[in-house]
This record gives sequence, C-alpha cells and structure tokens, in this order.
Amino acid sequence: MERILIVDDDLTFALMLRTWLAKQGFEVETAASVAAARAALAKGSFSLVLSDMRLPDEDGIALLQWMAGEGVEAPVIVMTSYAEIQNAVRSMKLGASDYVAKPVNPDELLKKIREALKSAAENPAAEQPSAADPSARTSRATRGARTAAASAPLHYIEGRSDLSRQLYEHVRLVAPTDLSVLINGASGTGKEHVAQLIHRESRRAAKPFVAVDCGAIPRDLAASEFFGHVKGSFTGALSDKVGAFEAANGGTLFLDEVGNLTYETQVQLLRALQERRIRRVGSTREIPVDIRLVAATNEDLEAAIARGTFRVDLYHRINEFTLRMPELRQMEGDIPLFADFFLDQANRELGKHIVGFDPAAAAALSRYAWPGNLRQLKNTVRSATLLAAGDYITCRELPAEIVSGPGNAAPSYALRDPVSEEEQIRRALAAAAGNKSQAAKLLGIDRKTLYNKLRLYGIE
Repeated sequence: MERILIVDDDLTFALMLRTWLAKQGFEVETAASVAAARAALAKGSFSLVLSDMRLPDEDGIALLQWMAGEGVEAPVIVMTSYAEIQNAVRSMKLGASDYVAKPVNPDELLKKIREALKSAAENPAAEQPSAADPSARTSRATRGARTAAASAPLHYIEGRSDLSRQLYEHVRLVAPTDLSVLINGASGTGKEHVAQLIHRESRRAAKPFVAVDCGAIPRDLAASEFFGHVKGSFTGALSDKVGAFEAANGGTLFLDEVGNLTYETQVQLLRALQERRIRRVGSTREIPVDIRLVAATNEDLEAAIARGTFRVDLYHRINEFTLRMPELRQMEGDIPLFADFFLDQANRELGKHIVGFDPAAAAALSRYAWPGNLRQLKNTVRSATLLAAGDYITCRELPAEIVSGPGNAAPSYALRDPVSEEEQIRRALAAAAGNKSQAAKLLGIDRKTLYNKLRLYGIE
C-alpha cells in the first residue's frame, strides 16, 4: 500500500485529509511541523509527501532542502494559497513535483497525487535534480505539464487559471479526433504551440507536423507552396518540389494566420480540402492526401467574410471546432508561473543562475496588461535575466512601462475591433512616429503581421 505523509499544522484539515485519502486506498500519517516531518521521514519510507508551505517552525522549502540533502526520494506536492504562488514555483525548482492551491479541490488533489506517484515510478530517482545543484534547476512544474512524447518534448507549462484549464481541457478533448480546428487568439498567445500539442496528442503523432505561414507566401507562389510543382513548370522551377499538403500526408497541416490568404488561394485550398487530392503545379497526376487541418488566426474571420475577403465555405471547412486563446491579462494569477518558466529557459540559454523575482518585480509583472501576451513576457524575462547582476530580478532590470504600473502605462492599441482595424493601425503608427517596430508592439502583434496589414490597407 502506498504511504503518504501529510505535513500541515492545521490539525482539523490534516485529519480530514487523512480520512479522505485513507478511503482512496492510501496509508496516511501526519506531521504538524518540519521537525516532525523530518523525524517521520527518517524513521520510515513514504511514497509521497503532501506539505503545506507555511509551517510553525520552518517552511515547506526548508523541508525540500532537507530531503534533497538527506537523499529522501519521495515526490512532494506543496499546498499553498494563490498569494504564495511565487514560493510554490520556487519549491518546484527545488524538487517538488507539483503544487495545489488552497482551499484544496479533492478531485484535483487526487489526480495530482496519482500523477506524481506514476511519474516517480517511471523515472529513476537518480535522475532527479538535486536542490544543491544550480545546473539542475529544470522546473518540475514544466516537466510535469508536458504532454508530448518523451522523445520530442514540448517546452511549455500549463497555467492554473480557469481559462487556461478550460483551454487545455478542450485541447485534450479535440486532439484524438480528426476534426479541423481553428485556433483564434491575439498575437503572442501561443497558437502554434497549441497546434503542435493537438498533433502530439492525436493518433497522427508519429506522422509529420507541417506549419505554413500564410502571411509570408507570395501570391504567385502560393500554389507551389501548398501543392508542390514539377521541374520546368514555371521560371525558376529548377527541380521537383513537394508541397505542404504532400509533406504533411498522414499527419497535421498547420496554417498560421490563415486570414492572410488571398481569395484565389482560398479557392485552391478549399478544393484540396474537399477532394483530399492535390495536383502539383505543371503536373496532370492527382495525388491523394490524408491530412488533419489546424488553422490559426488573430483576425475575426466572420468580419472578413462580411467584408468579402474570406470565403464562408472555407471558413466552415476549417472551423469544425474552435479554440479561443486567452490573453495573458485575463490569466493574472498565472503570470508568476509563466514568468518563472521563462526564467528557467533564460537561465539555460544564457548560462545564468537567477533564482527568481524580488517582491516588487513580481508585483510589477502581475499588474501589467501585457498587450504582447506570452511572447512579450518571455522577451521581458529573457532581457531581465541577462541584465540581472544579483540572485533575483528587480525592477531595475524591467522596462519602464512595466514598472510604472497601470496608471502610467503606455496606451494600448491592440487590435480588437476588425471594423476599425485600419484606424487603430494608423493611430499606433502616429504614436510611434512612424516606427513600425514600435507600432507593432503597441498593437500587440509582430512586425510580420503589421507589414501584412499595411499591404492589406494600402498604408505606406
């Protein structure tokens, strides 16, 4: 029988949790302090430790450090309030398997316990990083959140907010099907990551995932990009080429920024999706293709249909299931979690060992509106990591608009209303004195998307 040690000085809560876990088939002991937990762990082996962050003598982090030093290999789940998420994330960097927010949801807790026990059984303890080794500070929260195959892991972490949980619940629901998925969301929210996750969790995971940036395809080469061509079919066709549909055969074709396709290309794309057959440019031979389509856009395609720039029949073909990406400002409670994840990445990329964010910097990150979403947060954390001279990132390393707070933040021109999109772009360009890179930041989009919009509206 698997043994669990509960470490919590709230005796009533600990007793209730002990009784409930016993009914789930576990053998449970309790400890009301770090000292008592050490004694229990030294005396007998446990399959898992469930520890509160705040304890009367020391905190949960001290217990984790002691366990690492003593070679106690049981996985640890930390219980904490949302106000202490930064500490919970720090605890995972020191070896905790996961954390759960109080008040505890029993079903969620039971799921995390079983996941932690399964992970511990599948991964040898010798491969777990030591809390004393800075080079081994890979976040276990990140590792536990990955759902891709171990041979090619996706580097991401799932948020804990209601919107984030709903998104990944829908991803896991639609991934095993062959439904065409339209991912709708602002720039920088992680649309391609979700597309890759859908592929990784589908029956097509062993087959290719091919991504096409629809905004970067020249009009006269679109057919070749999608369907391929044969040698000599047009000037510059020096050899045969396999198109995206053929390359993705058996797997997933991801069309990024599908709203940027020309009307002519939309017609060609619709036929290929309906017939599931393609013909290379210059060839008379039809090639059958079996692909799962995932498309993404930061535009309102229904408004584009009303304007006559997007075909309604193609819209219904690519939109059998819709996923809406939440903006980062809507997931305020997740910002510390994402920031710490990006800090882990930056530490590895830059060869640094920054521990975390000081309280003022963490507060500034949490209250900022993040018009550029996760991409902007990632870039901000990477830059701050490079600049940081001490163990923690402070407000000195953060951009002025983030530190100044919501009252002094620069005005946001993020694209929201498609009807006034052109005017928003013009206002952003004026505010940025014609600097297109700065205008793109104000709009919350990348420069490539801005240039596509400038061409669309004929803005010089």
